[in-house]
Formats: sequence, structure tokens, C-alpha cells
Amino acid sequence: MGDSRRQSPTPPAFRSRLLGGRATTILERSPSAPGFWRSPVRGVPFTAVLGLVLLVGITVLFVTGLLSYAAYNPDLNPVNDKTPDKGLLGLYLFAWPTGPHWLYRLTQGLHVTLGIVLVPVLLAKLWSVVPRLFALPPARSLGHALERISLLLLVGGALFEFVTGLLNIQLEYLFPGSFYPLHFYGAWVFFAAFLAHAVLRAPQAVRVLRSGGLSRKVPDDPLEAPAPAPPTLSRRGALAMVGAGSLVLLITSAGRSFDGPLRRLAALTPHGAAEPGSGPGGFQINKTAAAVGVTPTDTGVGWWLTVSGPAGNQRFTREQLLAMDQYSAALPIACVEGWSTSDQWWRGVRLRDLAALAGYPDDAPGVLVESVQRRGPFRRAALRDNQVRDPRSLLALQVNGEDLTPDHGYPARIIVPAAPGVLNTKWVSRLTFGEL
Repeated sequence: MGDSRRQSPTPPAFRSRLLGGRATTILERSPSAPGFWRSPVRGVPFTAVLGLVLLVGITVLFVTGLLSYAAYNPDLNPVNDKTPDKGLLGLYLFAWPTGPHWLYRLTQGLHVTLGIVLVPVLLAKLWSVVPRLFALPPARSLGHALERISLLLLVGGALFEFVTGLLNIQLEYLFPGSFYPLHFYGAWVFFAAFLAHAVLRAPQAVRVLRSGGLSRKVPDDPLEAPAPAPPTLSRRGALAMVGAGSLVLLITSAGRSFDGPLRRLAALTPHGAAEPGSGPGGFQINKTAAAVGVTPTDTGVGWWLTVSGPAGNQRFTREQLLAMDQYSAALPIACVEGWSTSDQWWRGVRLRDLAALAGYPDDAPGVLVESVQRRGPFRRAALRDNQVRDPRSLLALQVNGEDLTPDHGYPARIIVPAAPGVLNTKWVSRLTFGEL
């Protein structure tokens, strides 16, 4: 026979105390418990330094991102606009200039390089405030609830913008949908939350740093651990580690946007460390002819350029284009992914001369450029009148003293100063001048 005492059920009062004790133990060990986070590095002074760095850095990122969008001239023609439902968010748009010729190379290089460099700062900032994300109760009042929602938008928006941006520059389009609208609309949501957070927190951060810096003890510091573990690293040391991480990322990424020794060290980014081959065509490209379905048949002896305008449709072979007045311009190729080339010497027919042949001898208008490429974005692109009229804007037939290679756009490509790389259309087959 079994032991009847072992078979009897647990008394209700004891069971209640037992479950209550377990619940209390689990709660004390959860991220919501004050004692769970024990790093002595956390605290308002440490977070304040990171926050002020991000305040400046993210503001620059936002402004340069808006400039990058304006450089596409999305209000010129639907073929340039990847965010057609932007509404008032496009209120600031303006005609993108053609000078200085390195303008887009600078703004987009700064945007992407700074975004990479700020990654350690952002991660350190999120680490420093992570206890607040788990604080209970979730909302103590309506105001507190709104603050928590804005914090979620801030953290989620930051992670979304940085992740999509990093994937884009690494040529890994793993996220659903087009990068352009996702990153554009995400930037507005993130920056709105960031601006609200900065208005609320920046004055406190400045006061804390002015009154004692990293070593100051803030009364009732909500981020400081109530029972900190023994220190293994000072706050200054932690900031030095973050700075060192940013410096390493700067050294291994900035070179793809700027000339000099750093280009050989840009090992962590595409189009960085190694030049793609040698010779006149040995500079970076983003898409090969094969990748977009351009074959030798498309660009061989049967190719011609159609120029359309008030004078009608005119066709020119490559030999006829070479027989026209040829002009040269030293211009870079700069991509939205942040990489760029040094100035290359391009030679070909000025766009404004082709506009004159199309029926616009004076005050050349904009032009719609069409390529023979079969797939991929920007098979068609529009250029503004100021871009057509610039004497450095060419239908290029040669580069660095030699004919274009197939991957650089043979038999003819567009090259325009200060324009994003995708607007420098390759394998051009048609130019339509007029109102866009």
C-alpha cells in the first residue's frame, strides 16, 4: 500500500504561498526588476554624452538624406519619383544644382559614412537606456504612456533606419519592398520621435554635463543601478571603447567615398578596397551589362541613338556622334550607396548641342533619357534643364582616352555633374527633349 500522506493534495493555503513565492522570485530575476541591471557604467551622465553626439550626428544624417532625395529631382517626372505619395513631405524639394561637380559625392558620402560611424554610438545609447524599456508598470499615467510610445517609435525607428541603410550599402536587399520609400518614410517617423525626445531630454543632458560631467552623481538617477556590480571599466573607458569602434568603422569605410590611402583600407564596404581591374575603364560600377540584360546585339552595329523634339525624330549612329564636336569633362560617379569614383575624363557630345539638333537652339529644356537595359530600376530617367544646359553634361562616348567598356555604358552614356549615379544612364538609346 502507498503512503496516504503522500497522496493527499497540497493544502490550498500552502499552494498559494508556494506559487506566490515562485512568482516573486521570477519577477525579481526578470529584466523589469531594478536589481537585474547592475552595470556601474549606466547613468544619466553617460547617456547624456551619447545622446548629445547622436543629436548632432542624426541631425546631419537627416539633412543629408533629404538632400540625397532632392538630388533625384523627384518632382520633375514620375520616372524619378520612388515615393509618389509623399504629399507635404516633399514640400522642401528644389532644383538640384550642377555645381560644385562633387556636391552629391560629398553629401551622400557624408550621409553613408556618418551612418556607419554612428552605429557603435547608437548601440551604446540603446544599451545605456535598456532598463527603462522594461520598466513596470508600462504606463503610470496618460503622459507616461505617450512618453513610452514615443520611446518605442524612437528605438524602433532608429533600428529600422540603420538596418535598412546598412543592408542597402552592402547590396543585400533583404527587406520587403523598395528601399527608397521604406527608408524615406521611416526617416520622417524616426526623426519626428527623435526631435520630440531631443526637446525633452537635451536640456537635462547639457545641464548634467556642465555641472560635473561623467563623474557627477545625479539624485534619483533612473538609469543608475541600485546595487551596482564591482566596476571593471570606468565611464570614460566605456566612451573610449565606443569611440574606438567608430574610428575603426571610419577607417574601413570612408575610403570608398574619398580619394587617397583610405580607399585601400575600405575593406568592409562594397566598391571599397580594390579597384575593379586596370586601364581606362578600371573604376567602380554598380551594375554590369549582363546583370540588366544588355547584350552585344543591343549595343552592336545595329545600335543608334534617337533624338526627339520639335525637329522630329532623328537617328544617329555611333560613328555620326563621334563626327560631331567632342568635349571633355572631369567628373566622378557617386552612388546613393555612398561609394564614388575619383574624377574620370569623359569625352562626348554636349547635351545642349543635342538639344539644339532636337529643335531647341536656345534655352535647352529637360530631357527624358531611355536605356536599352531590360530590367532593373532607372531604365528611364529625367534631367532638368539646368543639367542639360551645363557644358559639362555629356552624352559620353569615351572615358580616360578610350571607348567606353560594355559595363561602363558602351556605346553611349549620360554623365552629368553633381547628379546621383543612377541618373547617369548607361546604354542610352533615346533622348526626348521638351517639357517633362
